[in-house]
Amino acid sequence: MQDRPTAAELVQAVHEFLERDVMGAVTGRVAFHTRVALNVLATVQRELELGEAQDAAQRARLVALLLREPDATDTTVDLERELATAIRNGSLRADQSEAAVEHIRATVHEKLEVANPKYLQQ
Repeated sequence: MQDRPTAAELVQAVHEFLERDVMGAVTGRVAFHTRVALNVLATVQRELELGEAQDAAQRARLVALLLREPDATDTTVDLERELATAIRNGSLRADQSEAAVEHIRATVHEKLEVANPKYLQQ
């Protein structure tokens, strides 16, 4: 972690500049690309705010689901691949199926919280 401003504060400052100063001064293609940039910055800000806690929650669910001791070298992506492989090759035990479905639902929900929380309101 660096001193202030934090990465989230920098992203917010650029977002505010584009929203307040740029959007009203541009039209057409540039206005469209400015809206795209605003959406990207909002996604990055949510990732900065939520990402670490979401990753920890996903990792904890995966370790419990895969019925093994946590290994510091395994990333969440590694554990997701392990789960996907177990589902694909049929080695996931029947009593793990419901937990796998719940993990996948929770993970999709967390991803939508970052990508676009409006999708969760529909």
